[in-house]
Amino acid sequence: MNAKMPRRKLGKSGLIVSALGLGCMGMSEFYGTRNDEESIRVVHRSIDLGMDFLDTADMYGVGLNEQLVGQAIRDRRGKVMLATKFGNVRGADGSFKGVNGKPEYVRSACEASLKRLGVEVIDLYYQHRVDPQTPIEETIGAMAELVRAGKVRFLGMSEAAASTLRRAVKVHPIAALQTEYSLWTREVEAEILPTCRELGIGFVAYSPLGRGFLTGQFKKTDDLPTGDRRRDFPRFQGKNLEQNLELVKKIEQMAAAKGCKPSQLALAWVLARGEDIVPIPGTKRLKYLEENAAAIDVKLSAKEMGEIEHAMPAHAVAGLRYPEMAMGSVNR
Repeated sequence: MNAKMPRRKLGKSGLIVSALGLGCMGMSEFYGTRNDEESIRVVHRSIDLGMDFLDTADMYGVGLNEQLVGQAIRDRRGKVMLATKFGNVRGADGSFKGVNGKPEYVRSACEASLKRLGVEVIDLYYQHRVDPQTPIEETIGAMAELVRAGKVRFLGMSEAAASTLRRAVKVHPIAALQTEYSLWTREVEAEILPTCRELGIGFVAYSPLGRGFLTGQFKKTDDLPTGDRRRDFPRFQGKNLEQNLELVKKIEQMAAAKGCKPSQLALAWVLARGEDIVPIPGTKRLKYLEENAAAIDVKLSAKEMGEIEHAMPAHAVAGLRYPEMAMGSVNR
């Protein structure tokens, strides 16, 4: 374990993870081309840096991402906290088939993930999206059986509404809720984050760099690789993009004054929002991994936090965070 990387407890569950985790999704799909060798080096270096909370899901690369992560940790399983997810169903051709939270599907999805990852137990198993056709009590009940069977250690949910969380915790303790949270996506602050704190649920922030936007790397849509999923996202398009770039300029200026990267300032902001919050920035490049890990050293005063939030107010970002159709599956 790297002494420099602090640990954080996810709610009252007893699950302790690195204060920064590693999102592995983009290594296999959605964000440009794959390079499995480089990705494995990134996972290994992440573990060396103490960022040993690894996040994947069965839908990323239609199983390929779990296989990749499993390959990367084969000789160092005891050094990582491994999180994966089920629920978003895809066909072998990559087509999206909807969401499934039925108990029999939960069991079969877990077995398939264990096999692809090459492990005997999953540290944190999330329901990736809530299935509106299946009572949450049934889904969580099936997940709780996996805990009793020793196949899963802790349970999580992703993009669940506050009311759904309240029902879920009556069935089994929920260690973490994983939902998008960053300087440019702050809806959770109104109800979801307070509910997590009330119920003793940790919060895992995905896309804490606004899908890379807060790094300052992207100035126009064509800066994104061909086939990159972000080209379809409203915030990366047209007038929305122009407005959002103006906001990011302010973050770049503040980071320069602080002597850090915009990405580090953005991560430091999320980290400072609470000891119960764990951001999991994704990357497949060593350079960005090192930069992200160093964000732990960027300390922000209350005054600086206020200045950052004034520069990028919660409702100033233009555009939905997902295409309209995908927005239907979040916060439910």
